[in-house]
Amino acid sequence: MDERQARARCWLEVDLGIVEANYCSARQICGEDVQIIPVLKANAYGLGAAKLSQALYALGARLFAVAELNEALEVMRASGGDALVLGMIAPSQMDSAARAGAIATVYDLEQARQLDAAAERAGCAARVHVKLDTGLHRLGFDPERPGEILEAFALPHLRVEGLFTHLALRDEQGDARQISRLLTAADALRAAGADYGLLHACDSIGMVRHPRWRFDAVRTGAWLYGVVPGRYPNRNGECRLPVRFMARVAQVRRVAKGEYLGYDEEHPLPCDRVIATLSAGYADGYPRVNGVGEVVIRGRRAPIAGLSCMDQMMADVTDIPGVAPGDAVTLLGDGISLEEVSAWTGNHRNELLSRIGRRVPRVYTRGGAVESVAAGSF
Repeated sequence: MDERQARARCWLEVDLGIVEANYCSARQICGEDVQIIPVLKANAYGLGAAKLSQALYALGARLFAVAELNEALEVMRASGGDALVLGMIAPSQMDSAARAGAIATVYDLEQARQLDAAAERAGCAARVHVKLDTGLHRLGFDPERPGEILEAFALPHLRVEGLFTHLALRDEQGDARQISRLLTAADALRAAGADYGLLHACDSIGMVRHPRWRFDAVRTGAWLYGVVPGRYPNRNGECRLPVRFMARVAQVRRVAKGEYLGYDEEHPLPCDRVIATLSAGYADGYPRVNGVGEVVIRGRRAPIAGLSCMDQMMADVTDIPGVAPGDAVTLLGDGISLEEVSAWTGNHRNELLSRIGRRVPRVYTRGGAVESVAAGSF
């Protein structure tokens, strides 16, 4: 697929230079002694895990984090780096994970035993990071049951390379309690002669909120993609949005007063309006909104009109002269921020990025020039 074809209907433009700058600013914030683990789960929050892993590997990233095994294999193939699977690896996948060298998260003793047995069958050691549940209550060993953790460490076919937790980030006191539990467990492991490798607890929010708890590494995801942590001033633009979500105008029509727009509409138009139909919908990743939000057409904002459909949506362009089929429309970017779209739609900022569909081509740019195109998946 060439650039012209990629931009035929709707597409996502990803500025690799901005992603790289966000990564470099995270490194600067954390210092050279703290490893940045780029989190590339959910196809790098929708931006394209394969391409971004290559770009970040070139900047020195060697360990990436993902949610599941197939994501890990994609990133490892594309970049040549390592991948930590933060979520479950099913028993049926464990042999493959061990053979591939993907790093599994071990979070309870039975699961650790299953992985140990799979690694023995595969004739290799399974690489793992051990996760502790210090208060988020999602995945992890209970840090108050150190015997189980030590038993997992002692399994002969597991190679422990890290120890970590995930902060709930509700408040300073809660985060401090979690860190205390993590460090108490780490001390007990060290006293027992267990080498736990890399110690990590912070994500993008924790990275800027808790400098003293960055430890050996931070898992940086949202920051790379321009999601500024809440209450972080970002005065110097250290974290910038690297994407533009775009669509084409398919048709422009005048709709008469008293008519209705789209599905399930109960409010007739109060006057004649000029309506542009846009070639993107909720299957492409724009939330299913009804008459809420704005897009940018010909450098001006136009309100979304009617209910967004699966593959199309509409905008009121009555006040924008000359709108025509083929015009490019910005759904996100060009001054429309993640924060605005989040407020309009009620969706979390991370969700807005990660829900952009795989059928949407990605156009990768650097310094304003197109570097490569990734065709959508159908």
